[in-house]
Amino acid sequence: MTLEQQDKQYILQTYTRSYVNFVKGVGSTIYDENGKDYIDFASGIGVNSVGHANKTLTKAICEQANNIIHISNLQVIEPQVKLAQKIVELSGYDMGIFFANSGAEANEGAIKIARKYGEIQFDKKRYKVITLEHSFHGRTITTVKATGQESFHTPHFSPYPDGFSYEKSIDDIYKAIDDETVAVLIELVQGEGGVQPFEKEAVQKLAQYLKEKDILLIVDEVQTGVYRTGEFLASNLYEIEPDIITLAKGLGGGVPIGAVMTKHKEVLSAGDHGSTFGGNYLSTTAGLAVLEVLSGLYDNGLIDETLLYFSNKLRMIAAKYENLFEKEVGLGLMRGLRAKSAQIQGSIIKNAMAEGLVVLKAGRNTVRFLPSITITKKEIDEGFIRFEKVISSL
Repeated sequence: MTLEQQDKQYILQTYTRSYVNFVKGVGSTIYDENGKDYIDFASGIGVNSVGHANKTLTKAICEQANNIIHISNLQVIEPQVKLAQKIVELSGYDMGIFFANSGAEANEGAIKIARKYGEIQFDKKRYKVITLEHSFHGRTITTVKATGQESFHTPHFSPYPDGFSYEKSIDDIYKAIDDETVAVLIELVQGEGGVQPFEKEAVQKLAQYLKEKDILLIVDEVQTGVYRTGEFLASNLYEIEPDIITLAKGLGGGVPIGAVMTKHKEVLSAGDHGSTFGGNYLSTTAGLAVLEVLSGLYDNGLIDETLLYFSNKLRMIAAKYENLFEKEVGLGLMRGLRAKSAQIQGSIIKNAMAEGLVVLKAGRNTVRFLPSITITKKEIDEGFIRFEKVISSL
């Protein structure tokens, strides 16, 4: 029985998979079982922030696994405390942190904090959360409902929790607020929705308005966080101070971890929220190693250098192939090329694998690029050589 046949027999078929079997990775190059190499412009959908087989991360994981992988949160966990401190210091915000295992769980935690805030802070309970069209916040029942894409709200999983609404733009949020609104949940760059950044001035204006109205601003940084946009948080880049921020993806470098951080430290009490695995020794040790690597690169100006180099390459491609692409979009190392049709997008995604290149699909006909933050110029060059081969094969 082939690996594909085994997969189809034993795994629930919830993904449209490629059946390339990767067995090894070094940096931003991965190898299949036949020894063919691929340039990784996807990093596991923005997860492998320090690339594959990073020595600092691998050493930290192995050393921790030789001691303790997991206990429960009924005891203090030293690397968890240290990681929380590091995140707070890098963010520049005075916040407390709860660790989970994924972005969806982090967003669930954020919504719970907001709902309880709406219960204890006001005479009349506030519970409604406003999000934006084209947003994506997770796959649980609640975070699916928070996601502003009707294709996710199929009747198969209904009834969904109430209290969520979606606006077309930031400007539309203002008129949607009523006396039951407790929070606005946004991504500063919509990832699944087409790698679409919002205007800095519009976000700053919204943040100030919500603060005046005592409405919480929740920023979903599951994909934009951990230096993906050049700063530690996209919130830093936009120069705002949210009430709640969620993180996941790149924080563990491949080890599952999520985090919700909030300046409203007093809202959740003992027993209000929990996680068996969240913030365990292995995941938080991995997180510390990732931040050690990336904060060092940031301090030396190397992250800015990498994202500028990648951005220039992408801009050249967009200008050279105007017949295929409307424009290049995104920030930092969260980038996209907006194809002129879904057919062009689909052909590029499919043909890229044949040319030894891994890229991603996103909404609005976008070919998405999420390379590791540690990708080298040599790997970027080779990746775009292969990308042009993909284009020539269309």
